[in-house]
Amino acid sequence: MNVLLLGSGGREHALAWKLARSPGLTRLYAAPGNPGIAGHATLVRVDPADHAAVIAFARGHDIGLVVIGPEAPLVDGLADSLRAAGVPVFGPDKAAARLEGSKGFTKDLCARAGIPTAGYLRVRSRAEADAALAATFALPVVLKADGLAAGKGVTIAYSPAEAADALDALFDGPGFEATGEAVIEEFLDGEEASLFVLTDGTAIMPFGSAQDHKRVGEGDIGPNTGGMGAYSPARVLTPDLEARAIAEIVEPTLAAMREAGTPFSGVLYAGLMLTATGPKLIEYNARFGDPEAQVILPRFDGDLLPVMLATAEGRLGELAPARFVPDTALTIVVAAHGYPAAPRTGGRIDGIRDAEATGALVFQAGTRRDGQTLVASGGRVLAVTALAPSVAGAQAAANHAVDAIALPGGFHRRDIGWREVARERAGG
Repeated sequence: MNVLLLGSGGREHALAWKLARSPGLTRLYAAPGNPGIAGHATLVRVDPADHAAVIAFARGHDIGLVVIGPEAPLVDGLADSLRAAGVPVFGPDKAAARLEGSKGFTKDLCARAGIPTAGYLRVRSRAEADAALAATFALPVVLKADGLAAGKGVTIAYSPAEAADALDALFDGPGFEATGEAVIEEFLDGEEASLFVLTDGTAIMPFGSAQDHKRVGEGDIGPNTGGMGAYSPARVLTPDLEARAIAEIVEPTLAAMREAGTPFSGVLYAGLMLTATGPKLIEYNARFGDPEAQVILPRFDGDLLPVMLATAEGRLGELAPARFVPDTALTIVVAAHGYPAAPRTGGRIDGIRDAEATGALVFQAGTRRDGQTLVASGGRVLAVTALAPSVAGAQAAANHAVDAIALPGGFHRRDIGWREVARERAGG
């Protein structure tokens, strides 16, 4: 089977790496891809925003499955266009992708279905937001862009000044411009974890857990980013808590989407807060996470292509449960100087082969070729993944691999997985 993978980041590099290992794959194409993806796929100049061009390429190259990596084409309705043209696609339709495309939509769905989540208000102006903060919410408070904001549209404000600054940024940002709304939520206390499930709208296949590190600085301080690293599995999400999250959060969500005539097909990524009273939904993503894909996919002990195809064709219930290796996978993001505010691009990248020689996997995210030289082209440049029997071992191995990489002005966190490392050392 020929497969077309859409996207250009570290998530798509991980998907390409895994799909390329499928015995059922004839040829893998990627658009637009990146230099790392080019090691596994043929890069093609097709704009994922041009639905007609994607359909024409799929028809002209006998594509049996299109895999949509990033969220923007899903929210834009590319999956609808492909399905209408008879092309199998892994990823939800536009209406179902609203679970990620509009936080207000998801919060309203949770309210109707009795799904545990934080209390909230949707606001459409700065005046509404100021009034809600004054009358309804105590500090700290969570302020979110309603629409897509590249993982950077969330602020936890601990003071009135922080809240005011966050609102200034929200109402001037793309996440507000997309929908004309923002969401204010009560602060939830607990530890975060991410749960992934594959679904064809009816059947559910649990597909691993992870813990992401959003803050730019070690010890989880500083601004939120798209993710500075992650590890899998998130052992804090115990089997009992995972079962509760599926029964109380995921299954009611999918049932509500079916009842609305907008069934969700693809991978559903539930960001959870593990509170004293149980898991509560923070938000949904309608695709694999980045950098979570870089730890989930290396642990998946199976052939990804037939699982994705069964999801696309509504046959997921016919397959056996997904299997994962018992080792921990941990990934460290190497970012460009100035990330997340103003990353400095163009820096030369060296040492990837040396890093891979340690046994690590290096997934390219923000890279491009300048002649024969690999250079940084984005804020998050690389994701370096290592596997080991323990979180501490995976952390040490990933840090060792990162040390082999040279990127002038680049930086990374060395403490990814620090909570679980502390629990391991304490014998917990």
